[in-house]
Amino acid sequence: MSTEQTTWVESTQGVTHTGDGHIYVSLGGAAHEPRKPVFRQLPDDQLRWVRRVLVAPVNMGRARTTLEETGTVILDGAPGSGRTATARVLLREHHRPGGAFRELLPAEQDESLRDPALVDPGDRLLLDLSTAQAGLWHAVRGDLPALRRTVHERRAHLVVVMPHDGALDPDLQHYRVEIGPPAFPLEVLRRHLRAHGVPYEQFLRNDVTVDEFLSDGKPMREIADFADRIRRARESAGPGEGFTEWCVAAKRARARRRAEVADRVAGLPEASQRALLITVSVLHGAHADIVHRAAALLLSTVGPSEEETPLLQRKDLAQRLSEISARSGPDGRVRFTELDYDSAVRAHFWDHMPDLRPHLGAWAARVVESNDPHLVPDVRDGLVARLAGEYLRTGRADALAALAEGWSAQGAGRARSEAAVQALTCGLADPAHGRDFRERIYQWCAYRRLTGEFAQVLVQVCADVLALDHPDHALIRLHHLARRERGTAHALHVLCALVAGSRRLRRRLLDRLARGGLAPTDRVIFLRVSDPAPLTDRSVTTCALVDEDGVRRSLITCWRAVLTDAVSRPEGRHVAPRAEIRRWLHWAAEGAGDRGEILLDLLVEAADRCGEDRGATFAALYASARQAECASPGGGARAAETTDLLLHKIGVAQGLGPAAPSASAGGGRS
Repeated sequence: MSTEQTTWVESTQGVTHTGDGHIYVSLGGAAHEPRKPVFRQLPDDQLRWVRRVLVAPVNMGRARTTLEETGTVILDGAPGSGRTATARVLLREHHRPGGAFRELLPAEQDESLRDPALVDPGDRLLLDLSTAQAGLWHAVRGDLPALRRTVHERRAHLVVVMPHDGALDPDLQHYRVEIGPPAFPLEVLRRHLRAHGVPYEQFLRNDVTVDEFLSDGKPMREIADFADRIRRARESAGPGEGFTEWCVAAKRARARRRAEVADRVAGLPEASQRALLITVSVLHGAHADIVHRAAALLLSTVGPSEEETPLLQRKDLAQRLSEISARSGPDGRVRFTELDYDSAVRAHFWDHMPDLRPHLGAWAARVVESNDPHLVPDVRDGLVARLAGEYLRTGRADALAALAEGWSAQGAGRARSEAAVQALTCGLADPAHGRDFRERIYQWCAYRRLTGEFAQVLVQVCADVLALDHPDHALIRLHHLARRERGTAHALHVLCALVAGSRRLRRRLLDRLARGGLAPTDRVIFLRVSDPAPLTDRSVTTCALVDEDGVRRSLITCWRAVLTDAVSRPEGRHVAPRAEIRRWLHWAAEGAGDRGEILLDLLVEAADRCGEDRGATFAALYASARQAECASPGGGARAAETTDLLLHKIGVAQGLGPAAPSASAGGGRS
């Protein structure tokens, strides 16, 4: 990538996460310091939910035992048997504080299953290949023995979901377990209803609609969807309606309503009626005030307003809603009277009025920017998600990506930037288009000149969406953003926060920096992520990062570039990056224990490789050490010992002294 390409981040806005549940993003203008993102919180929430609703499939016990004894299990089973949910629950049962849950993506960029650095101790790895084509499955099968060996060595856990009836090598058959759907599908439905908060006395009674629905061996996903429709039917039910009515409504909602909606639209010739119909379908469940204003905005977005009727002669909102089979409830929220009618309306207008699509994107931006107290985050995100769903349903991922980029262009405010984050989140979460969006975000981060708020939108998406299940992908994209941003350090802040929570990611970033030539921006990144405390930490394993040969090579390469740059400039001679060197020297003296001497070795080795600047670099190191003694947090004695030991090592590197230091040079330190 050319160094002339730059990312202009022209906002100084930060980001927040409101806590458990959905992610809402606030890009407030006063937030000059971005908050620390909450990595990997959402997957654990999802795993807990799956654990609550899963009814053990056939052979669940055998799968659990195989994973417990070997660290690996390969799940086979017919589609709809609950393979992926079972895989996630098995991994959830092996949760440990030191490991992370991650989904591996062998078909995508920079992820080789043969790379031992892919696995950290205690990791829980999901490799879902249930829908993989034969070519991908064949390639992965060849890599599985190496991956399984690394998983075993690092006491991690791996669950593979293989294509049903796919070939499997003989040496892997021992790990294969074929699961089947639970014996009692009614128990699956009841488990979901209980998790949704439906009172058990309601669903324990027999119901003819439920019996009919479960009579033909439904896949687990369809049963879960039916339970969710019952839940939504209960929430929108009228007075006196009970479980039987909820189930009937859920059954009707499952049937396709396209013809019914087409007839309804044909009977609503006025633009205002159709605008209200579309608005309710996209803002379903929003307050009536929002619906009223958004319908007016849609009319003005699409074209000139109709001739004004005197205010008191116009139909009131209740009458207009009744014309489209909608109503405003006691809470002021507007919903259609029929369950899932909103999705059928959206599909009808999207499919049969394609010229309306560009207007809907512009309209959505105007709605999210409207200053209304009822436009709370879940309403705004619901609007964007429903609109994004139509783009994704019809295979228009490119248009959705362009819409998100347009929303966060020059001059975009907080609301439109939040909408852009939500639109990209929907794309990443879509099973059919998630890979395309991950690749598109990579291209944006690595090669595009980003303007307006879009760079900050990408930082936020990487931090709070991509990093949840795919932290390696987030690291690569954040690295590109951090090395190209000018005037802000948002991407750098988030990148540092990401690697702070993972030894593996810190190792990987150091390796990327060492292999990338270390442009000036990369040297800045290195100095931020080379904190000696995590490099010498052994609280998780007995081996610190600085004990690894690969990490040492990366650190030496990066420090050589930093030191060479510092002393090669006239203003930098004898003025090495003092703060960072001082931090290493202080930690070597006070906090690193028996790994302190390794930190000194790495600095001296890096200086020794500085070519014609070698002597000046040694001098700068020694000068920095002497200056560091004055600010030593533990007092001058230990700092002076560390300086003497550093001087001895510099002498050895220059051939001026014995290999073993004297006691006065720090050789007696424990």
